Amino acid sequence: MGPSGAGKDSVLRFARHALAPGLKVAFAHRYITRPMDPSGENHIALSPEEFDLRRAAGLFTFHWHAHGVSYGIGTEIESWRGAGFVVVVSGSREHFQGLRRDALDIRPVLITAPPALLERRLINRGRDSASSVTARLERGGAYGAIENALVIENSGPLSEAGGRLAAFLSGLCNA
Repeated sequence: MGPSGAGKDSVLRFARHALAPGLKVAFAHRYITRPMDPSGENHIALSPEEFDLRRAAGLFTFHWHAHGVSYGIGTEIESWRGAGFVVVVSGSREHFQGLRRDALDIRPVLITAPPALLERRLINRGRDSASSVTARLERGGAYGAIENALVIENSGPLSEAGGRLAAFLSGLCNA
């Protein structure tokens, strides 16, 4: 989890490739009502109608709405967890705070960066208008600390932040 512009996708991608082969770690893809962007997250693009149909059919373990977009994590993650995998989900801090974490055995990770860097990254990616960047930055600062979260600051080399996440995931597999 983390604010827009924190580099969550980059940190996840780095960690995924840094993990030792054979570790039982599965990275969940998200279902999103946003078109695919070749330089962005590898997600499954759905129309709003298809998203609503899947949500109504109970095909999402988690779902939320942010920035005018709907996000979902499919129920396939339950099969992965049942097979003994550590499942990595890129989620929402707002949604997370409403979950019953004790029943789900969730280990939160907060990926963050200083506000000036967040703003620069959001502007550079060119996906948002100036007002949208401002709204994302305001929303990003609206959440306090996440209890028991591993906080990874992604303001230096990607290898540092991605390496911390990979080490954390490896530790969960070996626990």
